[in-house]
Amino acid sequence: MQEAIVITEQPISVSVPVGYSFTLRCRAEGRTSLQYQWFSQYQSVCCQIPGATKEDLPITAQQTQLYTCRINDLYKNAVFSDWVKVEVHQCVARGLPPRLWRGEPVIVLNPTEQRVEVGKPLQLQCAAMGVPAPSYQWYRNGNLLEHQKKKKLWITHAKVSDSGTYLCCASNSHGEHWTNAVDIHIGTCRSEKFFATGKIALLVGNNRYQHHPNLMAPVTDVFELSLLLEQLGFQVVSLLDLNKAEMVTAVSRFLQLLGKGVYAIFYYAGHGYEHSGRNYMVPVDAPQPYAPENCISVQRILQKMQQQQTALNLILLDTCRKWYNPECALSQVQPLEPWGNTVYGYATSEDAEAYELQDGEFSSGIFMKYLKKHILQEKKVTHMLEDVLEDIGQDPLVTGKQVMEIKHTLKEARSLTDPICPSGAAAEHWGRGHEPLSKTVTFPCGVQVELCFRQLFSNVMYVCAKLQPPPAHVADARLRLCRPTEMDDVAVLKESCLDQVESLLTSVYKREELDCVFQLCGLQKIQTDVVLQLDLHYTQLSTKQRTCESLQTTLQKSLLGQFFSQRNYSQPNYQRTPACAGSTCLQDASALSTDPKGQASLRTGSGHSLPSSIPSHSSSEPEENDESDLSELCSALLRAGPGQDYP
Repeated sequence: MQEAIVITEQPISVSVPVGYSFTLRCRAEGRTSLQYQWFSQYQSVCCQIPGATKEDLPITAQQTQLYTCRINDLYKNAVFSDWVKVEVHQCVARGLPPRLWRGEPVIVLNPTEQRVEVGKPLQLQCAAMGVPAPSYQWYRNGNLLEHQKKKKLWITHAKVSDSGTYLCCASNSHGEHWTNAVDIHIGTCRSEKFFATGKIALLVGNNRYQHHPNLMAPVTDVFELSLLLEQLGFQVVSLLDLNKAEMVTAVSRFLQLLGKGVYAIFYYAGHGYEHSGRNYMVPVDAPQPYAPENCISVQRILQKMQQQQTALNLILLDTCRKWYNPECALSQVQPLEPWGNTVYGYATSEDAEAYELQDGEFSSGIFMKYLKKHILQEKKVTHMLEDVLEDIGQDPLVTGKQVMEIKHTLKEARSLTDPICPSGAAAEHWGRGHEPLSKTVTFPCGVQVELCFRQLFSNVMYVCAKLQPPPAHVADARLRLCRPTEMDDVAVLKESCLDQVESLLTSVYKREELDCVFQLCGLQKIQTDVVLQLDLHYTQLSTKQRTCESLQTTLQKSLLGQFFSQRNYSQPNYQRTPACAGSTCLQDASALSTDPKGQASLRTGSGHSLPSSIPSHSSSEPEENDESDLSELCSALLRAGPGQDYP
């Protein structure tokens, strides 16, 4: 006898990027007409999807959820389809999936090389997008591992025999794709191959200056470098537009987490200068003209890094190195210890300027254009930088104007790709921080709004709001996110609302259609909870009247000011560590050259203005005086201890 209802086509699980649109399908046959109803489950909460009463369920992927469909006939018979998973990848590399993607597997997370002690757990992880969702199969030394068929390969107690080369195959009905092969070493952490006990990076990009010309490239450069370093296993803090006090606080936090065997990277892009082999960075609040006490000495930072017994110190400076006041007296600076662990990568050579490339809506420094091409190479870090130097030297746009310079005392063949073998306390709280979880708020009329948070930098966050399908009695709904008035002078400064940051947000979340977006800049300045107001304007169908309802939602201080706490952000006497920029480095830029289509122009960047034949009219160039040691301030901050919201 024929069953009352027979499902002829089950829905399928998928793995897609956020914002991707697709359709779940369910088909059934019965002795009467059939009715369909779809359900979703998120974080153990199962609910009926309003209006989802057809065979097909169109979805725009927002978050990972489970789905099932119930089919009823007129005799009150009912069956449920298989539960399927819609896995949503919130952050994938630019350009993925490919434009003509048809659902074949696309690797979005590759396993990483590891060095594990005998008896310790081994975990490898990969991930792939695909429609249908891919299945996984792991291999070691080319041999199939019969029971390792998930995204995560887990070995509870690693043995020496578990060493080898691992890779995973992701496959579905459209084909298969293989991850990168990685070497896994089981034994002790001491071997001929080098390793890091941790990888820590601090990236600072100063773009919007209060008293000097603004820059463009540091926004994109810091963003792209942070993504690359995270691929290499670095825990990264990326910060935009810091004043003097904030730069000193950021550096002190950075130094606290360094220790024996750590690989440490400090990257700075912004206005700066060099004098007699010493480099200086210019905060965004430096006055005009500059005074030495308004700026930061790179050499002082490096001295403190060395004292932490780091295994590798990499300083990357994307700034000008011009100096226009040779008559000033030199201060005493303690030389670096001969520990053979330091590498300098200068964007330009001594007494020269650094340039940025303008191309459409994005600007990138010439230095970063080629650094990001080579930084993932598995070779000694100095050899990697030499490849960057050669590429810059062959770029016709800067021939005779900019050439990179490398200085180092690195005595070992250490690479940024070296594995991590933790020792002692790990800097597990360092990094860009986790974005607050998305949440849904409901207006009295029943309209729901999903709030999500996009943190592109450690101190820049976007609050994004998306209207959910409204109830039947509501029409023409419009949403508005209101700026908190108490933040007008703190975190929502006009000069901090960077067009380039908005472009980066669009590039990362380009598939996502949002009803409104609100930008929070300078999160390090926020020392109280932030209350956002949402205004909903809609038409009540029963009365045809236009109505407005408001809701408030609170963003906790602990979610915003993760990096700076009130206790450590107090304003001590910051008459410390001078730096400044030469006057030519701060003049307005003009076009140097244009490509045949007129789309790309070159100007000086990150201290970044076109060389000018017009002499400087400034008669008050900064003179270098005796500097108080940065360590005094850092020690004071360390003695104060981390604040309540210390990350």
